[in-house]
Amino acid sequence: MAAAAAEAAAGGGPGSQPAAQRRLRILSGHLRGSPASRAPEAERLLSPSQCRAGGAAERPVASTIPKKRQEILKWNGWGYNDSKFIFNKKGQAEFTGKRYRLSGMVLPVLKEWMEKSLGASLEHKITSRAFLNTSEVPPSIVNEEFLQDLRATKISYSQEAEDRVFRAHGHCLHEIFVLREGMFKRIPDIVVWPGCHDDVVKIVELACKHNLCIIPFGGGTSVSSALECPADERRTIVSLDTSQMNRILWIDEKNLTAHIEAGIIGQDLERQLGESGYCTGHEPDSMEFSSLGGWVATRASGMKKNIYGNIEDLVVHIKMVTPRGVIEKSCQVPRMSTGPDIHHFIMGSEGTLGVVTEVTIKIRPIPEYQKYGSVVFPNFDRGVACLREIAKQRCAPASIRLVDNAQFQFGHALKPQVASIFTSFLDGLKKFYITKFKGFDPNELCVATLLFEGDREKVLQHEKQVYDIAAKFGGLAAGEDNGQRGYMLTFVIAYLRGYRPLQECKGKNSERMQRKRCPVCSVFHLQGDTDLRCRCMCLFLFCL
Repeated sequence: MAAAAAEAAAGGGPGSQPAAQRRLRILSGHLRGSPASRAPEAERLLSPSQCRAGGAAERPVASTIPKKRQEILKWNGWGYNDSKFIFNKKGQAEFTGKRYRLSGMVLPVLKEWMEKSLGASLEHKITSRAFLNTSEVPPSIVNEEFLQDLRATKISYSQEAEDRVFRAHGHCLHEIFVLREGMFKRIPDIVVWPGCHDDVVKIVELACKHNLCIIPFGGGTSVSSALECPADERRTIVSLDTSQMNRILWIDEKNLTAHIEAGIIGQDLERQLGESGYCTGHEPDSMEFSSLGGWVATRASGMKKNIYGNIEDLVVHIKMVTPRGVIEKSCQVPRMSTGPDIHHFIMGSEGTLGVVTEVTIKIRPIPEYQKYGSVVFPNFDRGVACLREIAKQRCAPASIRLVDNAQFQFGHALKPQVASIFTSFLDGLKKFYITKFKGFDPNELCVATLLFEGDREKVLQHEKQVYDIAAKFGGLAAGEDNGQRGYMLTFVIAYLRGYRPLQECKGKNSERMQRKRCPVCSVFHLQGDTDLRCRCMCLFLFCL
């Protein structure tokens, strides 16, 4: 590529080619690699936590999610072991744990909502597998010569049943259902934990040498069946877990970019960048558990994309290991005008082309001010019209989400018990004002949740502009607390898949082959039709 560019720049004359090539080499030297290789003063661009990938002996940064994921995560469901929906002794729904805003709170309306909307019943009981029976796990079949070569690299690996099952699936509904009711016919034979880019190169080379399959594993939050092993695959399947590749290699404060290993998960990335005063602003629904490499491989979108963009807007440089070698651009700049962009082949490839090992992304200073908000509309059509006008005027806040009435009712069912009579009185007064005084129909109204970020003065101006537009479409300001609740519920609703009444609902209604709307994504699904599985983060059991 460089030679072709040099020839074009030289104007075609043989004598001018060396000069053009020399200029390209100088330019490439300025652009290639880390900031430390470009200028003496670049040392102050690096973060204190700088480290160079130097082999498996280097230790990764401590992660929120341990190497042995089963220590804190559910083996057959979403999220942390200590966080789940239960019925307490009084028969009321409750969300356990201490990790979320909803944790430890009673949800007095949820049971009634489930009985009314889903037909769930506490009297109907089904039993799912509570523990992993390792004797039912398919045996590990690994070439002994491969194991000998792998041991020589000193790269960590495991053939234990729990490690293999944890990396045999994502979080599609049918995958979780198989875990609860049976076992996969085929799972990875071995799990390997590379510590850096060079380790991945060694693993891929060994896989080519011994004719093995590799399935890259980041955070395990896939909802595209990308982690499932083909039942008829006879070759050894290697799950390449990137979780130990979780370091920020450098931060360039002048150009506001950071070079990061692909295995870092979202919450760790934001925390480590935050220690230096920066953020990515990329917050997919799964950011607690998903990895940077996974965001690239799935072409992820974030809740605050209106300001920060999707992952394709943040990526500056990608390094990927393939069976044919390492693929990366020859320089680290936001945009190049030469030929097809190789990044667009990599993003969204779901691990089919290679293993993403390092990514350079754009970063920003942590916003000075953050404010939540919400607007209630008399009906969904008015809400849609308002959002169109906001888009037309290009004044969308960092996050804006419109939920229809079914989703609104669902959110209301997750509202915790009020702490005082006064709070209860205020809630009743608000409801009276909206439904009686303003005439909103409780079965028609919808809500938009908002999040504003940036300079305080600009945020307040932006907020006023959005609310003024909403008022023209009959929207009423519904408060900051409701906006924050709506935003934070995003991280909780996936836990509902493990909630007993929803499992019972599936068992009770399995013979009713009728279309039913998912109350979270509002898409109609045919019960029992696995080709119409719900792809939203709720993944309710009745959508199977």
